[in-house]
Amino acid sequence: MSKKRKFDTDAIRHQQERTPYREHSVPVYMTSSFVFEDAEQARAMFADEIPGNIYSRYSNPNTNEFIEKLCLLEGTEDGIATASGMAAMYSSMAALLKTGDHVLACRSVFGSTHQILNTLFPRVGITHTYADVNEPETWESKIQANTKMIFVETPSNPALDLIDLEWLGNLAKKHNLILNVDNCFATPYLQNPAKFGAHIVTHSATKFMDGQGRVIGGAVLGTKELIKEIRFFARHTGPSMSPFNAWLLSKSLETLSVRMQRHCENALKLATYLETNPTVAKVKYPFLASHPQHALAKKQMRLGGGLVTFEVKGGLEQGRRVLNGLKMISHTPNLGDTRTIAIHPASTTHSKLTDEERAAVGITSGLIRISVGLEDVEDIIEDISQAIEKS
Repeated sequence: MSKKRKFDTDAIRHQQERTPYREHSVPVYMTSSFVFEDAEQARAMFADEIPGNIYSRYSNPNTNEFIEKLCLLEGTEDGIATASGMAAMYSSMAALLKTGDHVLACRSVFGSTHQILNTLFPRVGITHTYADVNEPETWESKIQANTKMIFVETPSNPALDLIDLEWLGNLAKKHNLILNVDNCFATPYLQNPAKFGAHIVTHSATKFMDGQGRVIGGAVLGTKELIKEIRFFARHTGPSMSPFNAWLLSKSLETLSVRMQRHCENALKLATYLETNPTVAKVKYPFLASHPQHALAKKQMRLGGGLVTFEVKGGLEQGRRVLNGLKMISHTPNLGDTRTIAIHPASTTHSKLTDEERAAVGITSGLIRISVGLEDVEDIIEDISQAIEKS
């Protein structure tokens, strides 16, 4: 048996068979459908008796390669690519849940995930209960007879709270529940939830996977049994990724580790600086010693990630002045870019939540989220410093 290859080697060298043109880089397969050799092959492929590409809404060599590579990096059996991160989140739940089912979810999830749980699922009779990240002792008591899935983000968006994945995997196993983990902030390089018992791992590939703010995409990874159901759902509802986006994302995975190392290095230096700034009331970053779950971060993450949150003492108005005072840093709702990005979650990404709901997940009126890019960290610090000083 050959020795298992390392992360970077799989990210760079995993490739499907070359075409007769002997290309070194995988080509883009911009085709909506694929030609059959004969009527029997067409019948057998539609009957799932033999593998093969039929129609790009079902599969395409580019999406296949992207997912095969991601499965290697995450340590999962199978997966599908989706048109967006939210298509991945929705498909990973809707494909496996039915009327009468219940979801136990961590309260700290992305704003659109809140909308799925709070607004969309109740229309079809799927209910949920939120559990607090910082109160793990309460989670088991919230499991109901009709609970089918646990859905979590770790680190969470935007509060950067962590959940003990080993503990959560054991809880899901004890109650025979599907554990679904949004691993977008960490990426496969920093954290692998499947190793701790997650059955489903979801990603917004738009973020750090792409890493350059170019494309929208998502992925759902997991066990063969569950992905079979999710693939059926996606095949007939159509949240398919374009071949070109899959090609770009697969190429981006080749540099994921080196980019994440720089994101994390810059983020830790920025967080360390912000802790020394007298105008800053609070800083949160998983690899800061002051983070309440610092030991857990060290246990289940390779590095601390590329996101830093901080709050200025002047609250909402000063926070807005800081954002308006930035000269280099982009003010945009994306994250995971080579370029550093700042956003005010309370008035943008999580604006649809009530004040009480935002407070419950640590989103204060003055909270600023920084997606730390790959620029020279001294220039990042200088831009934030001058904006704080002027505010």
